[in-house]
Order: sequence, then C-alpha cells, then structure tokens
Amino acid sequence: MGRIYTPFPPSPLEPIPKSPIPARMSTLDPADWSALRALGHKMMDDMVNHLAGLRERPVWQPMPEATRAGFTAPLPAQPSAPETLYETFQSTIQPYVTGNTHPRFMGWVHGGGNPVSMLAEFLAGAMNANCGGRNHAGIVVERQVIAWAAEMLGLPESTGGVLLTGSSMANFVAVLCARFYALGEDGRRQGVAGRKLVAYASAGVHRCVPDALDMAGIGTSALRLIPVDAQFRMDLAALRAAIAVDRAAGHRPFLIVGTAGTVDVGAFDDLASLADIAQAEGAWFHVDGAFGALATLSPRLKPLTNGIARADSVAFDFHKWAQVTYDAGCVLVRDREIERATFTQATNYLAHAPRGLAGGAPWPCDLGPDLSRGFRALKVWMTLSAYGSGALGRIVDDTCALAQRLAGLVEASARLELRAPVKLNIVCFGVAGYSDAQTAELVADLQEEGLFAPSTTMIGGRLAIRAAIVNHRTRAEDIDALVAEILRRI
Repeated sequence: MGRIYTPFPPSPLEPIPKSPIPARMSTLDPADWSALRALGHKMMDDMVNHLAGLRERPVWQPMPEATRAGFTAPLPAQPSAPETLYETFQSTIQPYVTGNTHPRFMGWVHGGGNPVSMLAEFLAGAMNANCGGRNHAGIVVERQVIAWAAEMLGLPESTGGVLLTGSSMANFVAVLCARFYALGEDGRRQGVAGRKLVAYASAGVHRCVPDALDMAGIGTSALRLIPVDAQFRMDLAALRAAIAVDRAAGHRPFLIVGTAGTVDVGAFDDLASLADIAQAEGAWFHVDGAFGALATLSPRLKPLTNGIARADSVAFDFHKWAQVTYDAGCVLVRDREIERATFTQATNYLAHAPRGLAGGAPWPCDLGPDLSRGFRALKVWMTLSAYGSGALGRIVDDTCALAQRLAGLVEASARLELRAPVKLNIVCFGVAGYSDAQTAELVADLQEEGLFAPSTTMIGGRLAIRAAIVNHRTRAEDIDALVAEILRRI
C-alpha cells in the first residue's frame, strides 16, 4: 500500500501569500463536452464516408497556390473554434494529401492503410501514452507486436526489437547495433575514428543505408556498393572480391546488408548466401526488407526470403504491405542484449525499479533512440488481430498477381516495353521511342489530372514508368485502365 503524504503546515511566523491562481485553473478541456462529442461523431462519419468513396475522388491533386499561401500565416494568439478548424481541414487540407489510400495510387511503395488502423489511431490519441518507457499496457502491446513480427520472419522467440517511424530509422538502429557488435562499449565512448570499418550492400540499396552510416559516424565512404546481376541481385563474386581487397588494405568488414525487395524493381538478394558470407567474415548480417520482408506471409513468395531468418537484424514497415496507417516501422534484432547494450544509459530520472510505474524493464528507450514515443503499437496490434496474417498474405499475393497482369499487358502492346524483370509487385516499363522528358511529362499529366499516380525511376540509364502495386484496394480494372489511358495518350 502506498504512503499518504500530508503537507507541512505553514510557519506561524510567515504570512501566507495570496494565490495568483484563479478558482478554476486553466485547462484545454471544454466546459461542456457535448459540442466536442458531436463534432467528433461528425468527423468519424465523414472519414468513414471518405474511405468508402475513394473511387469517386481524384487520386491526387496539386494544392493551389492561393490555398498554399494560407499556410504562411503568423502564429495564432487567439483561439479558433474546433468546428471552424474542421471546416478549414475539409476545404484546404483533405483534398490535397498524398492520395496513397486511393486504389489507383501506384507510385512509390505506400500502403493504403485500413479502417481498423484508423480507429486505433483515434484510441491511441485519446490515451496519449508515452511509450518510451514505464510499466504500462502500451509497452506490453508493443512486445506482443515484436514477438509476432519475429514469428512472421522466422526469427527465434528471443528476438528483440522496437517500433519506429519507418525503415529509415530501423536501418539506422541496425547499423548502430552492428557498430556495437564490432567495437563494443568502447565504440560508444570513443567513436569509430581510425577503426577502418567497411560495409557492403548492393548498388540497388535504399538511400537510407548510406544515410545510416553517415548518422552513425562511420561515413558514407565506408559503404561498398556491389554491382548487381541481370536479376538486380547483389553479385556474390563481386562481394567476395571487394571483401578480399578491403582486408588486404587493413579494413574491417563489419556489416553486410542484404535487400529484400529493392525500391526500383523489387529484387531480392540471395539472403542465404549473404548469411553464409557474413558468418565466415564475422560480420553483422542485416536485411533491409522495408516492404519485401513481408513476402514471408505468402506461402508462394516466401522462398524469396530464404535466409532472412538467419539475419542479425531486419528492418521493415508495417505501413506498406501490412496496410497499417503511417507511421509504423520495425526493427528486429536477433540478440536483444546487443540491442540493449547499444542504447541503454544509466540516468537518475529514468532509473528502473523492481515494481511500480518504473518497473517493466527493459523499456523501448533502452532498445532504440527515441524516448518520447506514441502508442503506434496499438494500430499494428489491432490490424494484425482484426485481419490475421492469412488475409495480409493474400494481399501480398494479390498485389503481385496484379503486377504480373500489368507486365503481361505491357508485353502484349506494340507501343510499350518492359524495362526490368517483374519478380514481385513493381513493374518498370516505358513507351517505345519516348525520351526521358516525354516519359516524365506523361507521368506528371496522369498525376495532376487525378487519374493515376505512378512514379518514375532510372533503369539502364533511361527513365521508366514505375508502378508499385501495394494498395489492398487496387483491382484488375485499375490495372487495365492505367494501360488503356497511357495507350490513348501516346
């Protein structure tokens, strides 16, 4: 039972000052909740209607300059009614967001979200839990999500991990763990100066990997970009040769990064062979599986991920193929003690205790860089629980089948040409005879007219149209309509 503390009585020798605090202290809560309740119900109804009617809306539309100028106003000193702010949201914000909830959004690898996750965001906002630490339900839910993630990828039950904003931060955490694995506590205290650490990844690796080396103080020049083969996989012979050259020069290979689903074409490195090489070299084996790691949910596609279960760490996003609302990234670390040693610090104001609210160690702030963290685990837990891994695996299969449908239509056309193999859910193609400028104009027109939102990328030195089929709402009719619209224009 906790102690009850009684304040000391005032000294009779000193007068008690008059309090400047009014009888009713300032609060941000309304005096009457009924109006806010009614507004909340309207917002919820409107957002459900918004999701239900996505097909009747443009995929995306650019924000007019006059509307954009409205967001250069000075800091408001006086209050505005929430009803007025919601009207402003409806007219100046909602129409001009990215559009990745729309079934005809096919640019970049953005998930479509889901209605259960939307509701979870509302619940998490009401709880306003700081999930950086302490002994409360938010931390327990996150541990459950991490355990489920490890199970999805075939990692052992002892695997650690933490939820983050996305794979950029997840890859950063993995690089820091690899640095600790190589240098130990001394690397945290003294840094990496003069250690000659080098890392390896394919030439198709995401930009966040060199960024992670930069932020970790290792430097981007320590990353060796290994050429890829005709299937856009890391060339293993070239990797072995690069490692031999570096060792002869006195460098220390400390990290090998395999990619599960490259951003350009969706290619998978030979993860099992990379695991063998990393083991032989004593290097940390990390997999950047931002979206491709969840191919493990598909029995048909799971063989592509062979070897991922041997990784020392894996980065991926729930907000892509798992369709959780942004943001919901994840890093898994096979040895949770290495992860903890990489980040934990002893501080009086964050001291752990055997019981009470300061219990429940380790906390997420002991496993990653963030101390202030929202309750993002709730929307992941609710999504996985509401739909199940089987349904999510079928979405993975369906989006890949749609990509094959698109590839077939491209190959069947005399005017279109496939620019890269289609192994997953990304199709890179172009218009025969089109210059890069013409391709860019075509894509921009489709986007600005609100019809479709593909993106572009460079394949073999040429600009290609890139369609990434990620959204669970996309159907065969959307694929057919994209091709028909392009053929109509060229």
